[in-house]
Amino acid sequence: MEEKKNEQTINIDLPAEVADGIYSNLAMITHSPSEFIVDFIRMMPGLPKAKVQSRIILTPQHAKRLLRALTDNIERYESVHGRIKDDDGTTIPYNNMSPLAEA
Repeated sequence: MEEKKNEQTINIDLPAEVADGIYSNLAMITHSPSEFIVDFIRMMPGLPKAKVQSRIILTPQHAKRLLRALTDNIERYESVHGRIKDDDGTTIPYNNMSPLAEA
């Protein structure tokens, strides 16, 4: 007899104002012993200042799950569309004046 996994169904609400998404072309990550903070940033050509569009705060366990999920999805994407080129030769000047995250 096949053993069933304990599967939980989660009903997720996606509000219209969130469904459109927010464009980001840079992410900065900091962490403390209890959380990972991911700032999604939009840099525009010719502008000296970039703006944080969204900040997501995760537990270390959720950060690791996100890493696994992204890795899995990137592998599936590349198996269909080919390797994603991740080094275009540009360097980003990091002048992040934010303090390091602490709990």
